[in-house]
Amino acid sequence: MLNIGIIGYGNRMRDVIRTLMRVRGNEVAVCAVADPDTEAARANARENGNEDCRFYTTAEEMLEHETLDGVCIGTRCSLHTKYALLVAERGIPMFLEKPVATNYGDLERLRTILYHSDKTVVSFPLRLTEPVIFMKGLVDGGKIGTIEHVQAYNNVSYGRGYYHKWYRDDAETGGLFLQKATHDLDYINFMLSGRRPTCVCAMKSKQIFKGNKPAGLKCADCAEAKTCPESPENVAKLNDGYVIGPYCCFAEDTGNEDSGSVIVEYDSGMHVVYSQNFVVRGDAGKRGARFIGYEGTMEFDFNTGKITVYHHLTRMTEEYRFALGKGHFGGDARLAQNFVDVMKGEAVSQTPLSEGILSAEMCLAAKESAETKRFVEIRGD
Repeated sequence: MLNIGIIGYGNRMRDVIRTLMRVRGNEVAVCAVADPDTEAARANARENGNEDCRFYTTAEEMLEHETLDGVCIGTRCSLHTKYALLVAERGIPMFLEKPVATNYGDLERLRTILYHSDKTVVSFPLRLTEPVIFMKGLVDGGKIGTIEHVQAYNNVSYGRGYYHKWYRDDAETGGLFLQKATHDLDYINFMLSGRRPTCVCAMKSKQIFKGNKPAGLKCADCAEAKTCPESPENVAKLNDGYVIGPYCCFAEDTGNEDSGSVIVEYDSGMHVVYSQNFVVRGDAGKRGARFIGYEGTMEFDFNTGKITVYHHLTRMTEEYRFALGKGHFGGDARLAQNFVDVMKGEAVSQTPLSEGILSAEMCLAAKESAETKRFVEIRGD
């Protein structure tokens, strides 16, 4: 039995552990948890059947007293680097939530543990989803020729948490390129078969989730809660019980942009265009891309599981459909499988730290570009 320790047992890690127990529960056991919010951590552990594990208030104490085969890091974003370094020092395989860093300083610190890259499973489930792996096979087999242009998008229909909850603090999240684009830019890098990004330019806007309500205002204390479309009561009516955070998303302290776009140049000379927004709702949500080569165009959407291939030279069209699983369209289950195999020494990471660093650097460069109105080079090593 493989003994796992958890640093930060929040809601995301609750879902990760639930998936891990579902796909390889006969091989792993959560034996220790480090989290300063012991009450919340115990609740998540109880929900996953891990309530008998040992609880610590600090990661240092847990790592000193426990013998672990793997560690899952699910703290708030600004702490990911700190604990990745701590675990790597002990040579323990780790599952590391994205983004792997929220600033350039932490990114440089992570480069010092690149030796641990193949033992680090970064939470990049999109590159491991069935349609992405299938499309990668088609591209590598020459289905559309060499990819020479990519148009990608993520219209996030569930983005309220970035304005109502603690995620509204963009000093904590690093901004929404690091929260969302990090996933999409990673699977695009995966699809591009080794071509490396060299330069980024970007723009971001905050047009909707801003206002002059007092800082720290909670919906429960707002006189306009009955009429506000973003109040918990009205959101629940529209979204079948969807629960939002407690804070007003039209207050003066609401951080995070609500849309952003990135153009990435690669070493072959081709470029990628990616855009994301957090304003759409319901069926307007869409996430996917178009990969364009001389011989054909391949497009897909995660929400529908549909891939369409347009053959430019024959005018033939092919369609493929996938029944996608839960948890990042089934990618979480593949991440869990890989993490167990890495802990057993039977595999290397399919989402290594080196790729987490590259994606984070691209997102930090996009943020810098949007804020300085200039192109930013990617180091990428």
